[in-house]
Amino acid sequence: MLVGRETERRALEQLLAGARVGDSRVLVLSGEPGIGKTALLGEVLPLAEGMRVLRAEGVESERLVPFAGLSQLLHPLLPLLDLLPTPQASALAAALLLAPPGPDGPPTRFAVGAATLSLLSRAAEERPLVVVVDDGHLVDEASAEALAFAARRLLTDPVALVVAVREGEPGADTWAALPTLTLTGLDLPSAADLLAATVPGQPSTWLSRLHRATGGNPLALLELGDRADLLDPAPADSPVAVPEAVSRAFIGQVAGLGEEARTALLVAATDGASAATVLDACRVLGVDGPALAEAVDAGLVAVRGDRVEFRHPLVRSAVYGAAPPATRRTVHRALAQVVAPGETDRLAWHLSESAVAPDEEVARTLDDVARRAAVRGAHAIAATAHERAAALTASRSQRAERLVEAAAASWLAGRMDLALALVERALVCEPDAVLRARALELRGAVLTRSGSLSDAHATLLEAAATVESADPGLAVRIHADAVHVCFYLADAEAGMRSCAVVERLLPGVVDPDTRAIGLMATGMALVHAGRGPAGVERVREALRSLVDTQPPTAELFRHPVRVHGALWLRERGSTRDEVNEVVARMRDRAAFGSLPLLLMQLGRDAATTDRWEDAEAAYAEAIRLAGETGQTTDLAMSLGGLAVLLGRQGRGPECAAAADEAEQVAGVRDIRIALVWAWQGRGDLAVGAGDPAAAVVHYERVEELLAGLGFADPDQSCAPELVEAYVHSGRVEDARRVAEAFARRAAAKDQAWSLARAARARALCAEGPAAEECFRTALALHAATPDAYETARTQLAYGAWLRRERRRVEARPVLRAALDAFEHLGAGPWAERAAQEVEATGEVARRRDADPADHLTPQERQVAQLLAAGRTTREAAAALFLSPKTVEYHLRNVYLKLDIRSRAELADRLGGR
Repeated sequence: MLVGRETERRALEQLLAGARVGDSRVLVLSGEPGIGKTALLGEVLPLAEGMRVLRAEGVESERLVPFAGLSQLLHPLLPLLDLLPTPQASALAAALLLAPPGPDGPPTRFAVGAATLSLLSRAAEERPLVVVVDDGHLVDEASAEALAFAARRLLTDPVALVVAVREGEPGADTWAALPTLTLTGLDLPSAADLLAATVPGQPSTWLSRLHRATGGNPLALLELGDRADLLDPAPADSPVAVPEAVSRAFIGQVAGLGEEARTALLVAATDGASAATVLDACRVLGVDGPALAEAVDAGLVAVRGDRVEFRHPLVRSAVYGAAPPATRRTVHRALAQVVAPGETDRLAWHLSESAVAPDEEVARTLDDVARRAAVRGAHAIAATAHERAAALTASRSQRAERLVEAAAASWLAGRMDLALALVERALVCEPDAVLRARALELRGAVLTRSGSLSDAHATLLEAAATVESADPGLAVRIHADAVHVCFYLADAEAGMRSCAVVERLLPGVVDPDTRAIGLMATGMALVHAGRGPAGVERVREALRSLVDTQPPTAELFRHPVRVHGALWLRERGSTRDEVNEVVARMRDRAAFGSLPLLLMQLGRDAATTDRWEDAEAAYAEAIRLAGETGQTTDLAMSLGGLAVLLGRQGRGPECAAAADEAEQVAGVRDIRIALVWAWQGRGDLAVGAGDPAAAVVHYERVEELLAGLGFADPDQSCAPELVEAYVHSGRVEDARRVAEAFARRAAAKDQAWSLARAARARALCAEGPAAEECFRTALALHAATPDAYETARTQLAYGAWLRRERRRVEARPVLRAALDAFEHLGAGPWAERAAQEVEATGEVARRRDADPADHLTPQERQVAQLLAAGRTTREAAAALFLSPKTVEYHLRNVYLKLDIRSRAELADRLGGR
């Protein structure tokens, strides 16, 4: 009987009521042992009448079994698996051992999470669904991650998820980001009601003392209600250790059993998933089967089917914890002898718990468990197994190898801090040069995405130096990573040092993929240092072989080196489209870890075309995913890029918020290019608002930082914007100085985008025919690039110059083109300025009617674009890691905002955007 808990019951009622009407709800019940979590879960069943209920329970002995919890939970839904999009169905089938991994290799943890979301959503289409997970802190981490991933994305599905976790346990961390209700003790009247049936007639003073001592913990109240001996010796106001006191009460009950019954109970506490296994292990220990019956008669356990279930998890914990370590190891060894064939994961757990000294046979078994887990995408379990194997390894070199494997698995599992700690432990073992380089390379990769970039760079250089003689190809690849880090650091000199090493090593490298990566890296370094033509040609040559390459899983963190160059060239052509195809492949594979970086690059690319809505959507998704995966570098870069976009649109508060967050993250992590972008965004906002003096402050800050670091790539410079701000501030000589210096850098790179900006900057400082020649040169160069904003800025400046030269008729078409472009982009301040210039020529500025598509949110725009491109609702949901119901919810909003009723109309409206 559930006593009290009215507030908690109402929360459950609201949870289920919301799910019934398609309002997804998630709730984690957290609390100390015995607080009543399981009892509250029991209330879900009577409240869920007419709903489908899925249940799972975490089990300690299955924490090394990949997706054991997910298999338990989703088993009734497996007939629906074939209805999921093929990539998701394949990922989940591989995870649950229903099919081998597909051609793309092991499923990612996010692919399994996305498939779990789709399967739950699909099942809920038939009738509302309730998912109940008890002892969530004991669920294997792969399953917990998949369920938490799905829970974060439930929005408009008729699904309710309730999870009970024991607070303070390591396994509770996975659920921590979900809505949580922390259970506290019962109040005194409820405690009295609870005890009325078991210890009737007790005086109020005794009840108050017991309530105060137990904090209202229901289990403690029941177990200690008739145990005055635990309270009487202590002063009236002294505390009682709960649940330790409860554990002692349980141990007192166990102590009354016979020796064989106590042994049988310990076996069941160690692994009670199968009663048959418990009885077999008892026989190995010389204990007769009937011994367990004594524990059943005492009410400590019950046998239901083939499972041995303890009266309460604390009983099990008390029995296991009270046994001497040597006795526990003996029981684990006995269980290892009787584990069913094929249950390698459970066998490995028992063997590892029974070992007290290095044992290579057990370590190899654990390695096998890790490999099997990795094939199924359960990288967290693989990391744990490799780490346990290392602890049982006598050889220092082999221990180091296993620790590096554990670190790599932790990296793939998104456990960055653990990956770094495991690398440090591996390095202490003094591995050989190649393994040391692998460890350092991994540390550098983790730090690049989620740590200090200065530390990442130093680590990568150490890794490359360590392996240069033994494996020049690996050294080339690591130096390529270092060059990429140098871009974020805006450190051209360091990039050139790596460039020199790569150039020295490349003649001895035969692998074509490594050669292409080396070529790309040296090209990037040369561009950073202002040696543009040579660098650009290397980047262009490398792209021809790198973009089409599908790297192995271990190389996924090198995607930036593979596709970055395509975006740096800022040219029209097919290569930009190929980068979009790379992102589409990553979406289909649910390569969540690579997506934030790729989306950031896509956002930057779209922001230099006429697709600013796409840019904002890409940045927004990159920010969301980077925040979720802890990829601080991509988070800061995406925020900085978004600040520029918002600044140009005149969206002041949003621009300031993005810039503030970018500066906060970038300042701590040395992500200097993100700082450059954030400051540029502030400058663009100020100049658009008609405050050139404020803009000068931000632009000068950018130029001083880049100059101080010797970073000479003109594409990152704000010099053309600074020139215009100087001119509007009356500082013409400063403008000329900056314009000429930038023109020299642009000429050194010899790319249309930077040359066009340089020509505009010179035009703003010139007079008469010289100014017009520069404007015309700029417009001709703009035609070779897709950047509508830069073209419009030049058109506006040129049109304004023509008007001032009293050439109004010539000015009008140029200014109208600028006005149209700014309005299409949503660059409000610049559109207003262009309209004023048009009207100053004596012509009425015909403004574009407001486009409802401009009011779509980034998420709505992504949904609309995928559906307009021909994807089905389920395919769009899979690509965006949403449920189909959520996609339909966003689509309804799109239809309302655009006043359309069909996918065909949607394609017509967005086809050209």
